[in-house]
Amino acid sequence: MNSNAAPILAVPTNIITGFLGVGKTSAILHLLKSKPANERWAVLVNEFGEIGVDGSLFEGKHAKRQGVFVREVPGGCMCCAAGLPMQIALSQLLSEARPDRLLIEPTGLGHPKEVLEVLTSEYYQEVLALQKTLTLVDARTLSDERYTNHATFNQQIAMADLIVGNKVDLYREGDTAKLANYVRTHAAPQTEIVLTQNGDIPFSLLSGPSANHLLNPHGHHHHHHHHKQDKPLASELPLPESGFLKAENQDEGYSSIGWRFSASKVFDYQKLSAFLLTIRAVRMKAVFITNTGVFGYNLTLDALDEMELDDAMESRIEIISDQQHDNLEPNLLDCVLA
Repeated sequence: MNSNAAPILAVPTNIITGFLGVGKTSAILHLLKSKPANERWAVLVNEFGEIGVDGSLFEGKHAKRQGVFVREVPGGCMCCAAGLPMQIALSQLLSEARPDRLLIEPTGLGHPKEVLEVLTSEYYQEVLALQKTLTLVDARTLSDERYTNHATFNQQIAMADLIVGNKVDLYREGDTAKLANYVRTHAAPQTEIVLTQNGDIPFSLLSGPSANHLLNPHGHHHHHHHHKQDKPLASELPLPESGFLKAENQDEGYSSIGWRFSASKVFDYQKLSAFLLTIRAVRMKAVFITNTGVFGYNLTLDALDEMELDDAMESRIEIISDQQHDNLEPNLLDCVLA
């Protein structure tokens, strides 16, 4: 950090977590809309895949000139990167933004406890003031053992200061009661629940100190994953002469596949729209430069959402699924204008 600048102290910081497809990105976009005009906010986002799309989505809607600064840590859970890549990205972000508030979005498959441990380490104790941790939950998933038996899903609930029951407009009878029962048995007694839809979280919910649930006062917990730490991430590689590259990642029972395309490859909007509607996945995020403008896409099991963006450096797409996907690349390339 700039040694001549005043020290960065007690930045209000929120972790916004939740499993795949629950609406974290939408929630952060909503929160950014309520940012006071005179404040500078920073967003540190981790993605399971190596391509890195969230940064382009956030920057395409909220540029630095609007006081929003974004940094990504792609390529797996932030905890395994916990130490170094996360700390480097966070330090660079804080130095550049000197923010009035910091939002941190771990990947839906990451281990939030380790992220919490990094943020409360001695190094950041004066720099950050950890406020409420918000965990988004779709109550409909509580009937699915792929969620309720997943250690990360339960850890996200256990660490929450506030549970946000998102997508409430899609709940069936009994889902809200099921959520209350699950939180009662899997979260701290004082954990509150609010219900919302489309990730529309009131700004006021961010304030208040975090209880730092799950932290071990006797030292850090270490878990072991086998990520290829020495391999350069696809999000940072120069694009080859072909103008695009593909990257894949696997862990926690899920796989990701993604592509980056140079800005010279312009997509046919109609063909692209038809192609995206054929994708069946737990999660898909994308930013595309098309012949009718720049668009961001957000696919969950419920719907495909499109948003118009101001700009993008290149086109990117990331698909996360618990199944194999074939023939995606030729179909995607077919959407590129000659």
